[in-house]
Amino acid sequence: MSATSAGVLMYRRTGNTLQVLLVHPGGPFWRRRDAGAWSIPKGLVEVGEDPATAAVRELREELGAAPPGPLVPLGRIRQRGGKEVIAFALEADFDPTALRSNTFTMEWPPRSGRMQSFPEVDRADWFDLETAREKILEAQRPLLERLQELPDCAS
Repeated sequence: MSATSAGVLMYRRTGNTLQVLLVHPGGPFWRRRDAGAWSIPKGLVEVGEDPATAAVRELREELGAAPPGPLVPLGRIRQRGGKEVIAFALEADFDPTALRSNTFTMEWPPRSGRMQSFPEVDRADWFDLETAREKILEAQRPLLERLQELPDCAS
């Protein structure tokens, strides 16, 4: 059975422009990747955990903060490899320079026997929707369309 993740697509308005907050995965694999590598902050839903609770927890772990506000369901998507993501929209603001991500440990370089720690998220930034479509993982692009369908976000 594939894992299920939950995440938050945070958005804000700057003048007439709708912007979304995306995060860039940390670690050596993603270091030089940009277009198609960014994601919504998300992570695994624990057994018996409410997806909305998991989404807020992951927001806190990956950003270092979880801005308050009502979560609006955006539905489910399936990523490459079969992972299902349950997403929520949240209108809020976040200063990307305040990013304080949790870390993970892995052997690096491979087969070196040396363990290194890396941030789960190495960057966060706000993007207009056109730029976000280029930056976000292909499987998560429908979340941008669903966001635009919300009454508060319709153009």
